[in-house]
Amino acid sequence: MERSQTLTQLLKQIPFCAVEGPTDRVITGLNSNSKTVAPGHLFIAKQGLSAHGAQFIPSAVAQGAVALLVDAYYPAFPEVTQLIYPDVPSMEALLARAFYDHPQDKLFLVGITGTNGKTTTSYLVRHLLGECGLIGTVEQCIGSQSFPSTHTTPDVLQNYSLFHEMVKARCDSCVMETSSHALHQGRLRSILFDVAVFTNLTQDHLDYHSTMQEYAEAKALLFTSLKAGSTAVVNADSPYSDLMIKSCSTQCIRYGIEAPCDLKASDLHLHSSGTAFTLSYKEKKCTFTSPLIGRYNVYNLLAAMGVGLARGLNLECMATKLESFINVSGRLESVPNAKGLNIYVDYAHTDDALKNVLQTLQEIKKGRLITVFGCGGNRDPHKRPKMGAVVEELSDVTLITSDNPRTENPQEIIRQILAGLKQPGEALVIEDRKRAIEHAIQMTTPEDIVLIAGKGHEKVQLCGSTTFPFDDKSVASAACRITKEEEEKITRY
Repeated sequence: MERSQTLTQLLKQIPFCAVEGPTDRVITGLNSNSKTVAPGHLFIAKQGLSAHGAQFIPSAVAQGAVALLVDAYYPAFPEVTQLIYPDVPSMEALLARAFYDHPQDKLFLVGITGTNGKTTTSYLVRHLLGECGLIGTVEQCIGSQSFPSTHTTPDVLQNYSLFHEMVKARCDSCVMETSSHALHQGRLRSILFDVAVFTNLTQDHLDYHSTMQEYAEAKALLFTSLKAGSTAVVNADSPYSDLMIKSCSTQCIRYGIEAPCDLKASDLHLHSSGTAFTLSYKEKKCTFTSPLIGRYNVYNLLAAMGVGLARGLNLECMATKLESFINVSGRLESVPNAKGLNIYVDYAHTDDALKNVLQTLQEIKKGRLITVFGCGGNRDPHKRPKMGAVVEELSDVTLITSDNPRTENPQEIIRQILAGLKQPGEALVIEDRKRAIEHAIQMTTPEDIVLIAGKGHEKVQLCGSTTFPFDDKSVASAACRITKEEEEKITRY
């Protein structure tokens, strides 16, 4: 059932907002997208990345908006009530909090930021805390229900709406991935967290942030959004950990493997079926085992346990519970197939993420390591040669293909990847991603490992202005069922 309040009720909580028009109107929803405005909505006209929302007021009113939040009075629309405030984004957040009855105050909120590891860490935290809410790259979970995500971190209105639904579903906590874009754009405005987690920082998104310093400072904004008595959980092995908490006055749990820290993993044993290490916290030590593979997953496990400690969970109980955590969709996920081949799909789309995954697979391979990857278009181009260099160094076969080219020329993206290779002539280049995956699988023996990197859990491919259905896992599985005649065609490609 849709939530509703009168403007009078809302404005009692926000008395400093100027009003032109009657306040007895019933508000059935808040909306900043004129295309989805419904009768009774309050339309929020704010400055966007490419246009001002005021341009869409006529459309919003035509579709039934009964009130507006604007930065100045618009006399052309006297039939709707106008809330006037110079800083519309700040007022949007306050309106959302009031409209949804302050749901963030009824949840234990965990925010996770970093270049890599956010998704896996968020699922590990959810595994520890029970059936809590989750907002992230793969999906949004409300109790036992889940919905595919379109953005890692939604906008202000959707966040508060999701919190409200979580409270209705009797969730007592929520874990969310917080992207640098969302933090910089104020999508988490007025949301205060009980725990903020920093995983790591490596080059990514420099098409948006320009420099690593700007990127890091955007991530650090999460740590200025902590409640009193909250906890910061940071990776002590990252050179950016001090920057994250420089303005943070709450308690801090540092975790790591190399640097001095509060929560430490030592005596690591990494193998193809899982991981084991000694876990130390203050005066306590315990043995920890997990089916997750790779050194980078040790960091993810430590980050999740840092959240658990902030929540008051027992170290030994957490270690026992996390032993049953299997994996996350698209994160070094094994692809079942008719040929019994070793095929993995992973979301790695930075040079550091690729390095972590490839080093892990190098430790368990018996034959060759064949890597299929590309780079996304309309994204940081500087990481492309670095990704190529990492794959060439750590793979036996490098197969470069298209990722999500978006509006860029796929061949130009591939050229930029090849620029990072010492021996570009040794790499295989097949622009068509489906053909590339098929070719890799047809050259694979049972001793080899195939890594299909870059898209992970994604179900579509973005080419130009068109979105095509595309799932690396499905394509790989189907490639293992092709006929001999089809196989010969692929081999000749």
